[in-house]
Formats: sequence, C-alpha cells, structure tokens
Amino acid sequence: MQRVLLVLLTAAAIGAAIAQDLKAIPENLRPTESESLKRVISAKGVQIYECRDQKWVFVAPEAELFDSRGNLVGRHYAGPTWESIGDGSKVAGTVKTRADAPEAGAIPWLLLSTKSVGGNGYFSDVTSIQRVATHGGVAPGSGCPHDGLVARVAYSADYNFFHLR
Repeated sequence: MQRVLLVLLTAAAIGAAIAQDLKAIPENLRPTESESLKRVISAKGVQIYECRDQKWVFVAPEAELFDSRGNLVGRHYAGPTWESIGDGSKVAGTVKTRADAPEAGAIPWLLLSTKSVGGNGYFSDVTSIQRVATHGGVAPGSGCPHDGLVARVAYSADYNFFHLR
C-alpha cells in the first residue's frame, strides 16, 4: 500500500513539474487548445553545420531520444524527423514559430507542426512538437576557412509531443 501511494505521489509531482515547465514556455510556442501533451522526450546529440561561402549553414540534427526513465526510445535526424526504435513509427515536422533560448549559446526553442507521420505506434498521432530547454548546438562562432568543412556541435533539448484531445 505504501509503495502504491509513493508511486502515485511521485507521478503527481512529475506531472505538476511538467505542467509548471509548460507554463514557462513563451506564448507563441504553445500548441492549440485542442491539443494536449502526450509525452516529453529528451534528446542528446549534435547539430550538424557545413561551411558554405564562408558561413556556417545548418544541415541536420543527429540525436538519440530518451524517455523520462532514461531509456533509449528513438532517434532524431534530418527532416526534422523523430523515429521510434521500438515500433518504427515516426513523425516529421516543419517549423511554425521560434523563440530565442533563455540560455546564451543555445539553439532556439521551436514549435513545429506535423508534416507527416509514418507507421502506427509511439509517434503516429502527434500533431505538434515543441523544442525547449535547449543547451548548446549553435553554429561555431569563428568563420569557416573552406567550403565543405563540417562541424558537429553538441546539444541537448527536451521535445514535448502533443496530440489532439
């Protein structure tokens, strides 16, 4: 009985923390009122940039995705796309709005709308995605010496996945 109570209290505390964090998100990055939070996934990986015409140009993300328990659940790559390693379902998004990250040197926070979904499962009913709590990932500050040079910049972020209520 005590174990069940502890689990319920822990779940309630986590839910309250997530709800509080969502309130801190800028208004322009909030999903529609017809959507609700489905899951929060943490990403750790790199943002890939390529030197073109003496400027760093964003190419793609490359990251592993982890659930709230730290279990590897998927990967994130060009598209941008999020894919489940468990059932192969995936969602691709398109940037709808953005906001500067509160942390200096971090990539922007985003709201993405679903462009396409594939397969049935983990990501199949996602309607929008927020990228928040970003750390790192910005293009190198120094100029790029020659075309074709690639920079892989470490980053982490939380992705909030929403679906219709």
